[in-house]
Parts: sequence; C-alpha cells; structure tokens
Amino acid sequence: MIATFNSIALWTLVKREMIRSLKIINQVIWPPVISTLLYVFVFGLALGSRIQNVQGVSYAQFLIPGLIMLQTIDSSYGECSSSIFQGRFMNSIQEMLIAPMSALEMVLGYVLGSLGRAVLIALLITGLGALLVHTWPQNWLLYFVVLCMVSMLFSSLGLIFGLMAEKFDHLAVLTTFVITPLTFVGGVFTAASMLPPLLQRLELVNPIFYTIDAFRRSYTGQGFLPLWQSLGMIAVLMILSLAISFRMMASGYKLRT
Repeated sequence: MIATFNSIALWTLVKREMIRSLKIINQVIWPPVISTLLYVFVFGLALGSRIQNVQGVSYAQFLIPGLIMLQTIDSSYGECSSSIFQGRFMNSIQEMLIAPMSALEMVLGYVLGSLGRAVLIALLITGLGALLVHTWPQNWLLYFVVLCMVSMLFSSLGLIFGLMAEKFDHLAVLTTFVITPLTFVGGVFTAASMLPPLLQRLELVNPIFYTIDAFRRSYTGQGFLPLWQSLGMIAVLMILSLAISFRMMASGYKLRT
C-alpha cells in the first residue's frame, strides 16, 4: 500500500505556525521592523552621509537588502527552533506523532510556516525601504527565490537545533556564536569590494555572505560573486539541512521515548 501525501495535515500545521506568529506579533513581527528602522537611521542616514556611493546606489539603499537578509535569517531560525522545542518541552508534539502525518509533512509544515513569517517581515521592511530611502527590488523573481531559499535553509537549521536542544538556552548557541557574527561580517553593512584582499578571501568561507550577496543583486543588479555561485552554495546548504532535519524527524530523534 502506497502512502498518500496528507495535504490537509500539512496545511493545518502551516496555518498553526502562521497563527502562532500573528498571536505574538509584538514579539516576532514588530521588533525586527523597528530594529531595521533604527539601523536605517543610525547607519544609513547618519553614516551614509559620509559614504557617497556603494555599488551604484546610496549607502542607505545599499543597506536595506542586507537588513532584510539579517531579519529573514534570524526570524526563520527562531521560529522553527522555538516551535519544535516548545512542542517537545510541553509534549504537545506527541499529538502530531500519532496523527497520520509523515516526517516529510511535518518538516514541510514547520518550514513553510516559518517561510510565511519571513516573507511577511521581508515585505514590511521592503515597504519601509521604499518609503524611507526610495529603494525597491529591480528583480522581484530573484528577490523571492533567494528569500525563500534562505528562509528554508535557516528554518531547517532551526528544526535541527530545536530537536537537539535540551533546554531553551541551547537554542541561542547557534544564533549567538555563529549566525549573528557571520551575518554582521557577511556584507550587511559593507561591500566585500571595500575590504582588504585577505578579508575578501575569508568572506568566501562565510556561508551567510553568499545569501546577502545574492539577495542584494535583486536590488542593485550587482554582486561580488557570480550569481550562479551564490545560488549554488545556498541551494547545496539548503538541501543538506533539509535532508538532515528530515532524517532526524523520520527517526524520531528525541521525540519518541
């Protein structure tokens, strides 16, 4: 007997994750928007007056796509990691495990729910950028392709660490010691071409640099790396993290006792 794909269960999980985000909107939606607003005023408008041109645009316009990626990465990881860990901590995930849902449907449910939240935040910041510094994407297709791939990559990483964590503090380990440092040195505030040659080469071992470089191209039409190279790296990391999260979910890692 061939198992059928349970689209109703998948949509139910996606809807639950999106409703969960909207119910705590003051915790998960407005903070990244407000922090982006502060970044724009402090860095874009104050520091930007001293930097005339970056990749053919003003510094404030250069800053917006980097800030969108910063918040997309943070929200995608935070949504999935906290949701799966909370389900484990409260044992509510047991209801899902006995439901007619496959591991694939559970992984996709969490990831797509997180993607919905990331897209909402990204569009709000995009609107903010258009309003404040008069910049918007030149290539909307590339905008959404990169946004979706990056969100799925860090959502699946959130699932992995949410399954591995023993307490809430463990969820912050990846964010504090890996994601945040790599994001801030990955091209959010400076172009790689502005760095010394040695630091430019070091950027190539920073996976987050590829996400920011590819996404900024949707705004400025320019990038430090060829587009195929950036998208290829993001795709490889996304597929790898999704495969690992699926394997962990399918094996019931720290879910079944």
